[in-house]
Amino acid sequence: MRKATIAALAALTLLAFTGCSNDPTQNVALTEDTIIIDVRTPAEYAEGHLEGATLLDYNAGQLAAELDSLDQNTQYAVYCRSGNRSAQSKQLMEDAGITNVIDLGSVQDAAASTEINIVTG
Repeated sequence: MRKATIAALAALTLLAFTGCSNDPTQNVALTEDTIIIDVRTPAEYAEGHLEGATLLDYNAGQLAAELDSLDQNTQYAVYCRSGNRSAQSKQLMEDAGITNVIDLGSVQDAAASTEINIVTG
């Protein structure tokens, strides 16, 4: 039992550190057709989001509700507050057959790696 608990904790720790898999020091190449999705809450979005990002709140089920309407041939880039919801969103999208998804991690990492300004409102 103790080995299973240790293994579970190790897996959770690994997930926590890999949730924000993007290296913010590296630029991410987005095309002009890339759709940037902010999967945070409306309040988080209002505090500051990447310019041009679409809000699809992961926790409220908005992203899941929109999956059928997303073009599977389009490139998507997702980000959140810490990188956890963006990693979950990427997996959800890939499970739905959308294979060209970039996890930008946190909003700060996303801004740094894409060189897109954070705007409020």
